[in-house]
Amino acid sequence: MADYTVNAPRPRHERARTWEYGLYFGVIFLLALVTGVLTWSWRVITTGRLPSLGPVGRALKDASVIAPIIFRS
Repeated sequence: MADYTVNAPRPRHERARTWEYGLYFGVIFLLALVTGVLTWSWRVITTGRLPSLGPVGRALKDASVIAPIIFRS
């Protein structure tokens, strides 16, 4: 039986957010905001109900998911 407590895999440290990350995040956020406003307004018009997450919240969520993927690759 192997002892994993001695050579346990270390988690990757999170890199400091740089200006480059902020630039990518901002561009992705703006693109997601435009798309989010369009889809949010379309959904309000067609269904007559407000979605649970607004366009700004959705854009922040999308940008916070997509930007780290770009830096991981």
